[in-house]
Amino acid sequence: MEKINLGVIGLGFIGKVHLRNCLNLKSVRVMAAADSSKKALNYARNFGVKQLFADYHELLKLKDLDAVIIALPTYLHAECAINAMEEGKHVFLEKPIARNVDEGRKIVSAAKKMGVKFMVGYPLRFTPEFVNLKSQMESGILGDIQLAYGVNIGAGPFFHRAESTIPRPVPEWWLNKELTGGGVLVDLGCHMINLFCWFFGKVTGVKARLGYRFNFDFEDHATCIINFECGTSAVVNVGWFSQKAAVGVELFGTVSHARAYSFPTSKVVTAIKLIIGKTPKFFIPFLNEISYFINHIKNDDGNGENILAGQDALRDLEVIAKAYKNQMKL
Repeated sequence: MEKINLGVIGLGFIGKVHLRNCLNLKSVRVMAAADSSKKALNYARNFGVKQLFADYHELLKLKDLDAVIIALPTYLHAECAINAMEEGKHVFLEKPIARNVDEGRKIVSAAKKMGVKFMVGYPLRFTPEFVNLKSQMESGILGDIQLAYGVNIGAGPFFHRAESTIPRPVPEWWLNKELTGGGVLVDLGCHMINLFCWFFGKVTGVKARLGYRFNFDFEDHATCIINFECGTSAVVNVGWFSQKAAVGVELFGTVSHARAYSFPTSKVVTAIKLIIGKTPKFFIPFLNEISYFINHIKNDDGNGENILAGQDALRDLEVIAKAYKNQMKL
């Protein structure tokens, strides 16, 4: 298989990031894109994508299509991913895997049944700062990690889009708990839980305190205390209350401690790099995860490690479900 024929389903903010990144991969041919918005499809057309669909079911019927990237709203993940798998397509699905554990299990089961490659997007695993931190931990120079701290703060659905200087209307589904599966704990908490499970392994217990600054029926900030089988305890703070994003991890070991933070570059620098055809720093982890997905399709012999495995993403939802159940009251 010389090139992977790829389709992008969903051309919102992250879908467009994936589209642009895929166009820079020599091992990928972007065959098609699907979105219900004509404006979004025109965006893909301007980048040379020939086959455009308002209905993703039509895209999935393309016989030469090998794989799809699904960047749809969370409530559409299960239906779209399972449909793609039943058509024999490899699937890269944006996080969270689904709205709830039951939907997540159905997706993982379908991937196994159909024998397709399935991965869920967690770019923090491909962010150099956190990859290097994991290497330090594994080298033993920090000793045994007794305590860990993680933070992922941003504006959630209220952030200023890169192409606009003012906040844009929030899509209705973002504000419907039935469609999202939850609030910031699902949206950003899954990133940190996934990263810490990659660092420390199996979770043995979790409790959460949820906050409601904006008076929605879902949490807009949360704190989790997580215990791991290896003996590490972690505190995770996530929130949608700041236009200035911050993502960071601190590890405290029996020998030493270390930290890593990833801050977004300015919008001006990002815009300039896009104009001149460069990949902005913010986009690099997304480019790396798609490269990993494509290489896994092309080169995996069935025995290689899949660090974006759907089973791991399902575990993240299971931990979040326990966090919702085990709420702390102060």
